[in-house]
Amino acid sequence: MTEARVILVIEDEAAIAETICYALSTDGFQTHWRSTGHEGIECARTLYPQLILLDIGLPDTNGFEIFRRLQTQLETPPAVIFLTARSEEIDRIVGLELGADDYISKPFSPRELCARVRAVLRRSQPNITEPPRPEQTRFKIIAERFEIHYHGMPLLLTLHEFRLLQTLIQQPQRVFSREELLSRCWDAPEHRLDRAIDTHIKTLRAKLFTVRPGDDVIRTHRGIGYSLQ
Repeated sequence: MTEARVILVIEDEAAIAETICYALSTDGFQTHWRSTGHEGIECARTLYPQLILLDIGLPDTNGFEIFRRLQTQLETPPAVIFLTARSEEIDRIVGLELGADDYISKPFSPRELCARVRAVLRRSQPNITEPPRPEQTRFKIIAERFEIHYHGMPLLLTLHEFRLLQTLIQQPQRVFSREELLSRCWDAPEHRLDRAIDTHIKTLRAKLFTVRPGDDVIRTHRGIGYSLQ
């Protein structure tokens, strides 16, 4: 169901909201952003989000008041996670006593935020299937045949290309150094050369481009190594 994937972000700071929306969208959710409490309530009435990330310090009113209005004005109130720059214990207590599902203090890790969102959705909507993560929909690994499919298309890979791509897929967004990739993907120590990684990454990118031109899913971290985006 599409509704199960909808997240509403009510946050007045554009940079924070953009970071949240980007993190959640890459994790498979549909995100909508409103910068005031009034706009957020109006959006919630028509959008029927599964979860709302609600900033406490909004320009038109505080998040606690918005939470109360959501609880009384919506037939089926969504799960709510409070966001705040304040770290006082009293704020956390008030938010949780009102009935919020979780509470996250700024600054926060985008990965932690996504994990908390998934955990709240599992608790509040146990019958809702969690949206598939992007790497699960883009790639399919058939380990026994040393095959990887990209957007449904099989890639013609060498053994080392297969091992490299499999390693990146299994831990998306993690940055692997060249040395670590060599250790994981090559068997013979005498054949371990840093430039071998760069060469194989280049050919991997070319093969991925043949399926999705311009979609560069392998990111280069200069002086460090590579990651899957």
